[in-house]
Amino acid sequence: MSETTEVEVDEPSGQGPRRRRVAPLVVGLVAIVIVGLFAILLMADSSRDATAGSPLLGNLAPDVSATNEDGSSFELSRRKGSWVVLNFFTHDCVPCIREHPELIEFVDQQEALGAEGAEFYSVVRDSTTDEVEAFFAERGGDWTIVYDTDYEFVNGFGVAQVPETWVVDPNGFVRRRYIGQVTADGLSATIQAMREGAA
Repeated sequence: MSETTEVEVDEPSGQGPRRRRVAPLVVGLVAIVIVGLFAILLMADSSRDATAGSPLLGNLAPDVSATNEDGSSFELSRRKGSWVVLNFFTHDCVPCIREHPELIEFVDQQEALGAEGAEFYSVVRDSTTDEVEAFFAERGGDWTIVYDTDYEFVNGFGVAQVPETWVVDPNGFVRRRYIGQVTADGLSATIQAMREGAA
């Protein structure tokens, strides 16, 4: 008759408790990452169509001029009678690149309004003609480009960084200043509200 031998197998010291400690830590880290990503997304959304104050708001726009892409003079004071939107940008500005599809859509929306639509101009800061032409060739868009080589527009409006967008009403008064990226719908809705006297 054979004897049964019982063999005791010891678990590695501390393995169970260590697993129990690591699991909550991993869950906690994952939760922190998810919350962080959510916060970043919220901040990204809130940074669009962000308005800012300026001493120019409610006053006549600066009497500034620059050169169009065709070499002719662009004088802001001569644009009275129309809503004018000035978007300051450079070809290598990442937020400007992200914003560009919205600007294309905005211009389409305004052109659909006919004579009531706002005029849109890109004011170039620190980019060459070749760089800007390559930018538009790659990303689309067809509107007047203003080359602010003497910084009359930048200094006149006090533009600190790009993108920055300004709205001037048909009487030549500055009505809005946007810092950062804008959206087509947000910009169109704001201008329409101002047309109707609600903003």
